[in-house]
Amino acid sequence: MTIRLTIQREAWRQHVEETIASTAHPVPVVKGNGYGLGRARLAGIAADLADTLAVGTVRELTDLPTTIRPVVLTPTLEIPPTDEAILTVGADEHIAALQGWSGDVLVKLESSMHRYGGGIELIDTARAAGLRVRGVSIHPPLAGTNEEHLAEIAAHADRLDDDLEIWISHVDPGAVDRLPSGRTYRVRLGTTLWHGRRDLMHLEARVLDRRPARTGTTAGYRAVAVPSDGHLVMIGAGSANGVATLPDGRSPFHFHQRRLDLLEPPHMHTSMLFVPDGVDCPATGDWVDLQRPLISTTVDEIVWA
Repeated sequence: MTIRLTIQREAWRQHVEETIASTAHPVPVVKGNGYGLGRARLAGIAADLADTLAVGTVRELTDLPTTIRPVVLTPTLEIPPTDEAILTVGADEHIAALQGWSGDVLVKLESSMHRYGGGIELIDTARAAGLRVRGVSIHPPLAGTNEEHLAEIAAHADRLDDDLEIWISHVDPGAVDRLPSGRTYRVRLGTTLWHGRRDLMHLEARVLDRRPARTGTTAGYRAVAVPSDGHLVMIGAGSANGVATLPDGRSPFHFHQRRLDLLEPPHMHTSMLFVPDGVDCPATGDWVDLQRPLISTTVDEIVWA
């Protein structure tokens, strides 16, 4: 195992259960790589806590617990093999692609993010096409304040039929009661639910090799000049695992609370680091801290502490 995620099991599970319990009509989100924990694992946990879960695409409808109903967040242009899922439509083309399908849909209303979605007239278009409209989906951007997101949702809510559910994201669950009353708001919980206690999660990668290097020599895929005497350190984590430099170009690796410099950008299954003489250097077999978003990192092993 070369990338390891350690999670404080009891405290993490307590956070998840408390977040679900404190949210009216919660919808756990289990999509992509399962927030670094794996979709199957999170779907099993969600099935014990809620009646509905959200997945990213129709391709993620497989191997879900039969006791929980899935909703697909991303619009599709193909009919899935089951009508048990709730699909999302956000344009005339999405509605046309589902002609003859007998399941429920959410109509995505355009938010200030402008990623999918239309006006409220799309609800009538979906109904005219024979689709069962269960509710609408409103997805504000991550940017902006909670107050701005609430205002955007409220502006849509005031124009909708009372019997339509309103599915929302990026809103503090505790603030939902400040939205127009008399409606059912279903709150999608992803990062807040699974990563809300990031302090309980520790991501590491293992050193697979270390060798001395001298000034004037070159190393790596790009024959990078070694800046001084020191050691080349090979970490078993690279671009194939979703490991990359930070947005500002810095290395994502740390050892004993000191950032380790990359000799060159991570490549495939290895990152090559350079540690100059006189600096604390990890040895083969050591674990170093890895600073990467879990949603884009392939974890080889999860340790529940």
